[in-house]
Amino acid sequence: MSPVYRQFDRAELDREYSPSSCVADLAAELAAYTEGSAAAHAAHPARRDERYGEQPPELLDYFPAAGPGAPLHVFVHGGYWQELDKADSAFAAPDFLRRGTAFAAIGYGLAPRWPPAEIVAQVRRAVRWLFGNAEELGFDPARVYLSGSSAGAHLAAMALLDPEPAPGHRIAGAALLSGVYDLEPISLSYVNEPLALDAEAARRLSPLHLPLAGLPPLLIARGEHETAEFARQQEEFAAAARAAGVPVHTMVAAGRNHFDLPLDLGRPESELGAEVLGRFGA
Repeated sequence: MSPVYRQFDRAELDREYSPSSCVADLAAELAAYTEGSAAAHAAHPARRDERYGEQPPELLDYFPAAGPGAPLHVFVHGGYWQELDKADSAFAAPDFLRRGTAFAAIGYGLAPRWPPAEIVAQVRRAVRWLFGNAEELGFDPARVYLSGSSAGAHLAAMALLDPEPAPGHRIAGAALLSGVYDLEPISLSYVNEPLALDAEAARRLSPLHLPLAGLPPLLIARGEHETAEFARQQEEFAAAARAAGVPVHTMVAAGRNHFDLPLDLGRPESELGAEVLGRFGA
């Protein structure tokens, strides 16, 4: 078979963008999100299904901190723009709440019902809504931190690049985990079947190909056990951000894979959690 992207033929490219190829039990990995999130909701009061836009999936869950004026950590789930939900995305909330940080899990529409451009627009609206309601929600708009995993890292990066940000408000830092920052190989792989990205849309929606100057400090991480393409995506986006003058720290979390890395976001005893706490203080 001839190459369809760089040195990869279609079968190889599909494998490179199959994170499950690096884990023994995908169902168990995903169950940890659902179970951890259910436990978070059972243990902590949350404002569930806060509507940030007019479309049916434009909802988020907000966990208030114990006191006013707290930092806020916002998480955007992955699932290749076509799976998972905010109900699977609260697993880190207890870790942040324990140290006085509020937590929000953003929900958004999924492909194929919602095209990637609209998903990006939804996540941007969610971030704007949070800033616009900071006083009523009780967090400090000067200490808002954003994170996302896999497709969620792509969406978080696109939210950082919002051309119409909330007036006067700026995300203070972001942790991008196992992200896809160049969608060209996605558009040539099996992942594109529900996304229907053409070459123009793939480039327009790729953070790697957008002006990056002015972004806040970034922590760009991946697990040790990931494919070569996820490593390349991390390295090329980090290099582009640095070239634009963005403060960037990269890390490869020992022993972690594409799916279990996000579980460490708020755990200061973990390699990732220690970096999040040390760099963002929340």
